[in-house]
Amino acid sequence: MSQAADYSMFVAKGEDGLPQMSLAVDGIDCAACIGDIENGVRALPGVVRARLNYSTHRLTVAFEEGASPAEVVGRLEALGYRAHPFAGRAEESEARHAQWLLRCLGVAGFAAMNIMLLSVSVWSGNVTDITPETRDFFHWISALIALPAAAYAGQPFFQSAMRALRTRSLNMDVPISIGVILALGMSVVETALSQEHAYFDSAIMLLFFLLAGRYLDHEARRRTRAVAGNVAALRGEMAQRLDADGSPVRVPVQALKPGDLILVAAGERVGADGTVVSGTSAVDEALVTGETLPRALKAGDQVYAGSLNGAGAVTVRVTAGGENTLVDDVQRLLDGALAAKNRYVRLADRVSRLYAPVVHLTALLSAIGWLAFGAGLHQAVMIAVAVLIITCPCALALAVPAVQVTATGRLFRAGLLVNAGDMLERLAGVDTVVFDKTGTLTLPDPALRLPAGADPALLGLAGRLASASRHPLARVVAAHADGPPLADVREDSGEGVRAMADGVEARLGSLAFCGAQAPADLPATCSLIAVRHGARTLVMGVDQELRPDAKPVVDALKARGLDVMIFSGDRPAAVAPVACALGIARFEAGMKPADKIAALDRLKAAGRSVLMVGDGFNDAPALAAAAVSLSPATGAAVTQAHADAVFLGRRLLPVLTAVDGARVAARLMRQNLALAVLYNVIAVPLAIAGLVTPLVAALAMSGSSILVTLNALRAARPGRKDEATDATALEEVPA
Repeated sequence: MSQAADYSMFVAKGEDGLPQMSLAVDGIDCAACIGDIENGVRALPGVVRARLNYSTHRLTVAFEEGASPAEVVGRLEALGYRAHPFAGRAEESEARHAQWLLRCLGVAGFAAMNIMLLSVSVWSGNVTDITPETRDFFHWISALIALPAAAYAGQPFFQSAMRALRTRSLNMDVPISIGVILALGMSVVETALSQEHAYFDSAIMLLFFLLAGRYLDHEARRRTRAVAGNVAALRGEMAQRLDADGSPVRVPVQALKPGDLILVAAGERVGADGTVVSGTSAVDEALVTGETLPRALKAGDQVYAGSLNGAGAVTVRVTAGGENTLVDDVQRLLDGALAAKNRYVRLADRVSRLYAPVVHLTALLSAIGWLAFGAGLHQAVMIAVAVLIITCPCALALAVPAVQVTATGRLFRAGLLVNAGDMLERLAGVDTVVFDKTGTLTLPDPALRLPAGADPALLGLAGRLASASRHPLARVVAAHADGPPLADVREDSGEGVRAMADGVEARLGSLAFCGAQAPADLPATCSLIAVRHGARTLVMGVDQELRPDAKPVVDALKARGLDVMIFSGDRPAAVAPVACALGIARFEAGMKPADKIAALDRLKAAGRSVLMVGDGFNDAPALAAAAVSLSPATGAAVTQAHADAVFLGRRLLPVLTAVDGARVAARLMRQNLALAVLYNVIAVPLAIAGLVTPLVAALAMSGSSILVTLNALRAARPGRKDEATDATALEEVPA
């Protein structure tokens, strides 16, 4: 008999007034699944419509009043598919916009390549022996390619410019749009009059370069938000609420209210904050607090949403449900930290509002001035177009992105994946590095420590016992099994496992469960686990090893003038030895997410710029609040989503490489900006003086872009000899 489930919270009225629910469906392998799912769901009583989007695996079901949404989920499970309610739509909209920008970029690139081929022939022919008829023919072919391509590829700029004009404001897209439209319009007129020059190539190349920058910027921002769109997935979507008669009903975690009783089975995530009413177990709170050790649970203990229950089932009375749990508090802290980081966007908006009217005014005054001095309308308009094109912010726009692309390519080769486009700028200015401990300074997988003279036979027996346990510590021991798992293993919740081996009971678990004493030769940071077989006992330690190059990386960071600290949610006894081994004088332990935010705020108030390196869900708000953040690839998905970069492998070397690469990139960015400003200082007066045609303006604009791009290529190599030497030495550290 299947368990009852309440999905009413995910049901909403559709446009036709019918109740409607959207489901994410797992297990779809081919297009044939569409018919199976849609026909199978439509066969249910009361179902009016079922539509499956194969690309997104989203199923939308409309049904009559009174029909059961739970039957839809049940039917999908019967068909072999797993389904769960899908509430978000923002990521789909972001993905569609990214695809649209990419299509525009592709159209502009295709058109630009073909038009440039034609333009090269015209340019060379104008100084040799090209006939007017041939030149006009090439110009008309260019027009046939450029006009529809610009109409499509220019939409992001044209639409943005129209929105700005409708609100009686100006943005960067207004002069871009005017320059493109005027260049194309005058090119058509010039072609119709059989003139020597046309500017289709200038307009399309301009669109291509600008679209490339816009797409890369959009993708960087979209990736940063994509993974963390649904925190509910981290704490589970459904919970087993106990009704008045004690029968469990599956309900969305959002529907839980204070006072509700929920049953948390072994291996499930807790759906709400609450207090244990009955049952014993051990709970893994690494997702919430970063604590490495599972915590024993008994009646009266507090549990948090997102924690992973161990082997025993427990009944919990909800104290905070809906959107008031600790997980939701973490998300709100994270959102607030991200909002604070948007000051870079606001600064860019202010710059663009200043730039646009200055460009327009300069072009307009140039045209008026030439008309006043007796020039014809055609000459005045072409000078204005030249001013608009030559002042196009391509060099300024590429000054930073070109360095970013080159530098991030270098970081990628070093095992570091960049999520945020402006990460390098911010990283170059940091003066403090804050590390989380667990999974960041230490390796994510714990290691087994054995006392001197450990009995190999007992260790092998312990591995066979551990193979039947789901306890995190047992998984480490299980790797040392010397045979198949023992039969009829019984698990005592919160204590350990037992079974008969060679006619004698064998136990694996806590020291008290096995009647063992802690040996003196195991590190104090170890979590202890014992095995007993008859009168023989063996106590083992489970500890997390430092990353192999942690000490030299920390030393190298200090040598670069950076202050290094540790902020950890782990207990002080586990953090202090790590800080001592690495030579880190300042560390704080037992920190919750809000504590890390507060500590970062204090550093910020003291004028510090902080690089945060962390891997757990509890680190996500701190990563978002820091000036810049890195996360190992083994970190939680939500943490990686809000980290500015993710590094791969067992080493910390990518952190040092990122710092060095960012400093080189920042220097090159400043050089590129200076080159772009110098270009405008020289080129704009020449355009205003009428010494530059739109074609020359386009070439000058492209030349300035090429110049800053070539300078940006220098970011592909280390900036100082000592940086290269440090990297080479660290690469020789055994992995």
